[in-house]
Amino acid sequence: MAEGQSEEAVLPGWWRQIISSQRREARRVLAELVSTRGIMPLLMKARNGERWTPAEKEELLAHLRRMAHLSPYLIGLMLPGSVLLLPVYAWWLDRRRLRRGD
Repeated sequence: MAEGQSEEAVLPGWWRQIISSQRREARRVLAELVSTRGIMPLLMKARNGERWTPAEKEELLAHLRRMAHLSPYLIGLMLPGSVLLLPVYAWWLDRRRLRRGD
């Protein structure tokens, strides 16, 4: 490998696309998970006998909606043999194929 040339530069184009897609989706999932950090104190408030304010109820619903959008990712990764299903899973999640008409 030449000096200054990254490992990705030597990979075939289709492999670089897979790696970049995986990294993009991993960043998206991580960002969604980080944004739900405040859910535990809200959930524990009701558990400890306190009442939620209307603003807290809205915040809780927003957290739950964010987590619901992640459920296909998390369910697909927890299934036995999910590694073998990753290509099918990636095809199913590819929203661009709907616009292309494939």
